[in-house]
Amino acid sequence: QVQLVESGGGLVQAGGSLRLSCAASGRTFSSYAIGWFRQAPGKEREFVAAIMWSGFTTNYADSVKGRFTISRDNAKNTVYLQMNSLKPEDTAVYYCALGVVFATTPGAYNYWGQGTQVTVSS
Repeated sequence: QVQLVESGGGLVQAGGSLRLSCAASGRTFSSYAIGWFRQAPGKEREFVAAIMWSGFTTNYADSVKGRFTISRDNAKNTVYLQMNSLKPEDTAVYYCALGVVFATTPGAYNYWGQGTQVTVSS
């Protein structure tokens, strides 16, 4: 059974940094995509970034380009989201998700983690 576990969230001041981790287990992931999404209170879940488990293909939402970096460590079955220059509008619950399609829509992903809270204070 596929399991995704996020960690690394917390409270940070505007301009600060956090690194989120997503540890995956339960199968081989070489042909899968990992996506990061976020959901703020009262808002829909939105795409943040995605990476293919093999190769170098990445994609970012316009709102995080130049500030966030997605990467992976295949040996550890872990995907990271380095978040720099954080803004109060980045405050949300962040989720990682696994899917067979490299996409920006939540519905394209089959497996989800439980989420980790990121709060950016002004």
